[in-house]
Amino acid sequence: MIAPVPAEWSPHRALWLGFPSHADLWEDNLAPARAEVIALARTLAGPGRERVKLMACGDDAVSAAREHVGGVAGIEIVPADFGDVWLRDTGPIFIARAQAAGFRFNGWGGKYNLPHDDTVAERLAAAARATLTRHDFVLEGGALDHDGKGTVLTTRQCLLNPNRNLGWREGDAERALAGALGARKFLWLDQGLMNDHTDGHVDNLARFVAPGVVVCPMAFGADDPNAPVYDKVAETLAGFSDADGERLRVVRMPSPGRLMDDEHHVTPASHMNFLIANGAVFMPTYEDFASRFALEALRDLFPDRAVVGLPSRALLSGGGSFHCISQQEPA
Repeated sequence: MIAPVPAEWSPHRALWLGFPSHADLWEDNLAPARAEVIALARTLAGPGRERVKLMACGDDAVSAAREHVGGVAGIEIVPADFGDVWLRDTGPIFIARAQAAGFRFNGWGGKYNLPHDDTVAERLAAAARATLTRHDFVLEGGALDHDGKGTVLTTRQCLLNPNRNLGWREGDAERALAGALGARKFLWLDQGLMNDHTDGHVDNLARFVAPGVVVCPMAFGADDPNAPVYDKVAETLAGFSDADGERLRVVRMPSPGRLMDDEHHVTPASHMNFLIANGAVFMPTYEDFASRFALEALRDLFPDRAVVGLPSRALLSGGGSFHCISQQEPA
């Protein structure tokens, strides 16, 4: 029987990050996105107490990464082919030290099929010297959140979407993930954020922060476009218990509110896309007023770790943030 995926707050052997590498994808945001990732990598290697593996694709990206962090203690630059930086979704899910699970990747339901993204799981596992077990169904790591005891948070919008695994119902998904990831109990939420091209990844919506404790957003501002979704999530979570039968404690913290992109579309900005490191928690900020309140809420939930806010507006232009570009390797 497979042991459950370790919780993110468990000790890490290494933390993998994707480095923005393709000018044709990032355009004017390439340099700002790189700056945000460099700031994250440096801080992870410092107070985050992480051994950072920074994956860069192509000679230009590798040179740029070396220019900014070459020689920084705790950061290793790993040249590798990939389509884009979203290693949480394209990479493997580590189930133990030197053991990883790989899944089919289809560009978030066929939206963004980029060269090499479907080979990232193999490349990353090989670089980590981990044994990779392949599973023949579509899954992205950001679609799930784990408590380390076999309780899994997910959304129907993503996991049961016919653009992933045609014909899947809840029972099909639960059997597949029990066999691949040691999942014991599934907590199903419905919809994710507006305009989220991942079709509702749960790592933008609700996260475990300790055994039996889940954090989720509350609307910030009268025009927050996701207010009904947030309220429904909190109400649903309040009725759940974990794999051990313990009722969940639900904590809410402010969302970034309504944030627009350069074309005046609502963005899927989320403080939930925080990254839990060995020594700190890194929460994305978006030049939003609510971030200081969200940081205080996270500090109450992580008294044994520093909680750091870092800018992520440029990364958001690509559709994600810190959790999306990372994958932890258990100690």
